[in-house]
Amino acid sequence: MSISPSTVRPFDTPPRRCSAMKLYAHPFSSYCQKVLIALYENATPFEWRQLGPDNPAAVAEHAELWPLKRMPLLVDDGRPVLESSIIIEYLDLRHPGPVRLIPEDRNAALEVRLLDRFFDNYVMTPMMKYVFDVLREPQQRDPYGVSEAGELLVSAYAWLDDYLNGRQWAVGESFSLADCAAAPALFYADWVHPIDAGFSQLRAYRQRLLGRPSFARVVEEARPYRDLFPIGAPDQD
Repeated sequence: MSISPSTVRPFDTPPRRCSAMKLYAHPFSSYCQKVLIALYENATPFEWRQLGPDNPAAVAEHAELWPLKRMPLLVDDGRPVLESSIIIEYLDLRHPGPVRLIPEDRNAALEVRLLDRFFDNYVMTPMMKYVFDVLREPQQRDPYGVSEAGELLVSAYAWLDDYLNGRQWAVGESFSLADCAAAPALFYADWVHPIDAGFSQLRAYRQRLLGRPSFARVVEEARPYRDLFPIGAPDQD
């Protein structure tokens, strides 16, 4: 069943409850990790459909469901749910648990969504610039673009270091969607452009994320795949 106007049902239509949720993902992917954190936070049951050359059946299913072949993809009783932030909001709406990842207070929810977009756009995206550049042929590399990405990361680090002062998590004392986005973004960003020691609030926040059981589990599940990191995984974390 591919995703088309005929297969995407409105989100106000209840799922049919005929089968367990399936997650098409890879444990080393940053955006997949973002969703896995949300699932693990609330011990939400799902069927793991790991994507990779050793699982061609899952790869074929994924391609049929979502021709753009982007991950993660959640399927809940036949309903495909796309994009990591939307998947987490969907889980919070349809499969809520004790950890509410979107605050009920609308002002706090806006702040959570703002930080989610900040981590995706201004930390994860420039981090991936380093990764994609290494994957290119040498003559196609973009040193200027990588330099720009590094400058953006430093600016993002500085803003976050000031913003996080006095905060336990990204938005106050409650773990949220914003922290699900922050954890893999800061994890990999520090690998490609280390967070300066002067950004003590940000470095401490990254350590708190590493200590969160849901993300600690994600990190361990991804550890066997570190040789896939094209820049070379540092001997840390």
